[in-house]
Amino acid sequence: MTTNLPPLQHTVSPVDSTPSHPISPAEERVARRGERLSRRRLYTRRFLRNRGAVAGLVILTLLVVFALAGPLFTSYSYTDVDFTSLTAAPSSQHWFGTNGVGNDTFAQTAHGLQRSLIIGVVVSLLTTLLAAFVGAVAAYLGGTAEKAILGVVHFLLVVPSFLLLGLISQKAGGDWKVLILVLVAIGWTYGARVVYSLCTSLREREYVQAARFMGVGSLRIVLRHLVPNIGSLLIVSFTLGVVTTVQMETALSFIGFGVKQPDVSLGSLLGDGASTITSAPWLFYFPATMLTLLTVSMALIGDGLRDALDPMSHSAGRA
Repeated sequence: MTTNLPPLQHTVSPVDSTPSHPISPAEERVARRGERLSRRRLYTRRFLRNRGAVAGLVILTLLVVFALAGPLFTSYSYTDVDFTSLTAAPSSQHWFGTNGVGNDTFAQTAHGLQRSLIIGVVVSLLTTLLAAFVGAVAAYLGGTAEKAILGVVHFLLVVPSFLLLGLISQKAGGDWKVLILVLVAIGWTYGARVVYSLCTSLREREYVQAARFMGVGSLRIVLRHLVPNIGSLLIVSFTLGVVTTVQMETALSFIGFGVKQPDVSLGSLLGDGASTITSAPWLFYFPATMLTLLTVSMALIGDGLRDALDPMSHSAGRA
């Protein structure tokens, strides 16, 4: 006797997408670090696709190597004097020639490039950080504090900064440290105004309002929510700020208000070489070449960073 048994029905239980154990804070930090690394890798890939940016990075690297290692390849310091070679043309002994005092132009160019790089990077970094903090604080606080901060910013924007730079640096005797402080003191205002304009829209975002309702402090909101969301702008501003600072320092040194002897910069070397451009052109052309390469390389890097960090830009290819 045969019995008809009903077919077996296999029930498949849905796969539970939730983990079997709660995620620990350490695992969450690892996941977030992996997300940041992948985003960083994406930005790096977009930057390296930009040939102009890569060329600028290579030129800047070579300039930094020359500024740091250049003095090691000559037996003369930038302050040494060779009385047997006054205004001598480039030779095997003095690769870039000498000036009227007998200083080795190769050593002075390397030191001048190093000094200009230090001034440009330090001033641009400090002004970017100060502008980001002041602009974000003014946008977040609003009210009377916003009006007071913007009043100071607008007043400094209309003050003839170039004249103040000349007067203060002249009284300081050409000390490059004082020049850095003066450039930072009057160079952050325009960036702060730009940051303020951007943060006025960010302060109305949901995550800022949620942090405020949760009782998070104002300083923490500014540093953790407002400033990081304009990070791409700050990076590009810092890069292009190096170019602006170097050009401003060069102009001040060229007219005698910047770095002075016994210290040298690219601007002071250009100022000294401009008076002898017909009789000793090497005193002008070598520092001018270094300054041109420096400004062009930083401008190319700034454009590459802007295209890499901008998701709407297709200059670096599609992600």
